[in-house]
Amino acid sequence: MNEPVNQLDTDKGAPTVLSEIPRHPTAYEPYTPVAAPVKIPRLNAVLFLLTLLTTTMAGAYMAGADFSLLRPISSFAALASGLSFSIPLMMILLAHELGHYIAARRHGVDSSLPYFIPAPFPSFFFVGTFGAFIRMRSMPNSRRVMFDIGAAGPWAGMLIALPATIIGLQHSTIGPLDSSAGGLNLGNSLLFLELSRWILGVDPNSVNVNLNPIAFAGWLGFFVTMLNLVPSGQFDGGHVVYTLFGRRHRLVSRCAVLGCVLMVVVPFILGRDYWGGWLLWALLLIVLGLGHPTTVDAETPLDGRRKLAAWLTVALFIITFTPMPFSFAPPGPPSKDKVYQVIQPQPAPAAVRRTPLHGRQI
Repeated sequence: MNEPVNQLDTDKGAPTVLSEIPRHPTAYEPYTPVAAPVKIPRLNAVLFLLTLLTTTMAGAYMAGADFSLLRPISSFAALASGLSFSIPLMMILLAHELGHYIAARRHGVDSSLPYFIPAPFPSFFFVGTFGAFIRMRSMPNSRRVMFDIGAAGPWAGMLIALPATIIGLQHSTIGPLDSSAGGLNLGNSLLFLELSRWILGVDPNSVNVNLNPIAFAGWLGFFVTMLNLVPSGQFDGGHVVYTLFGRRHRLVSRCAVLGCVLMVVVPFILGRDYWGGWLLWALLLIVLGLGHPTTVDAETPLDGRRKLAAWLTVALFIITFTPMPFSFAPPGPPSKDKVYQVIQPQPAPAAVRRTPLHGRQI
């Protein structure tokens, strides 16, 4: 049943993962330029440093390092093995959020600096972070401004994720096809698959690829971009859809939720592998709301240049889309699938080594 867009319907919460421009109580707040911040707020700085620590711990854990409060000196030294993963990942997330922030400030929209969300326990939250977000305190006054702010984040993040992936793949190694060790399976987007073929110079479906941590950070950058570009609500993709279609964006949001559900239901019925996280994502989209607050000028469409950029942003979502991002496989007979192994090129100290994570293309 079609229902009118109600501004109040879009103000029932804020996401806690990845990057998102939160909702606002009204579309008709004053539009006034805001002076640049004098200094970085303490909370933003603390969250950034904590997230740098947890992502470094995650990278070190993937490298085989172990941590214990009983061995603080050796545990601290082991963290160095995680920097080749945490630094490029933090650069990707920071670029994404600064893209939103700079675009917002350029248009005089009052906006906060990025808030990073650390994720403790690297053995469980294996990437060390739930992402980042900014807060907009005033509303963009037109769909064109909304597009500039919403699309700036994904494209800025890709400016770091793309070269990071290329550099990381150049430093990755190739081995005989063998997935008998099991572990973490990584899915493939069209973009990552084609980059693998280009950089490695072989068919990645016929070999094992020992992924450099920088390449894994780039893969996560593609994954974060894809999730943020899901065309629903107030995610970056929702902003783009709203600027393209106006009030008709709610229909696209509903289709996005349905698509997330079908990504699980259809493979389940067919007896194929699937990523259960799509059901969680569908629930998240519903909880956060499928609507979008209207801008002060809701009628003026995008100009030709922005309309082209909007469709290119949709294309970016398509080429970074990964149907089955993660899965876990127990040890077993060798598989005929290509394998991505997430390892550290420089091994951690022998006294603190663990079994590295592995991943294969789905």
